[in-house]
Amino acid sequence: MKWLEEQDVEFTFQDVKKDPLTEEQILDLVKKLSIKTVLNKKGTKWRSLQLNDDDLSDQDLFELLVEHQTMIKRPVLIHGEAVMVGFDPEGVEAFLDNQG
Repeated sequence: MKWLEEQDVEFTFQDVKKDPLTEEQILDLVKKLSIKTVLNKKGTKWRSLQLNDDDLSDQDLFELLVEHQTMIKRPVLIHGEAVMVGFDPEGVEAFLDNQG
């Protein structure tokens, strides 16, 4: 958020802990990017659950994302139909420039 503010980019913030995404919104992210792209396997929740994605189907992973939304890679940037997850300043800048 700080980077977006420094770049004078207008955005809407949604705290998924207080205002969770709907199952349909998560499904839309997964359809546009893939379950492997959306899922954050480096996060605390993934490690605390001691999961191995080799043992889990895409449906299992999707259900985990719906139940534990902090496992969604952040930030999630949505502009129209375009979606990007994760923070890389150059990647975000290119994403925003392409949405201009």
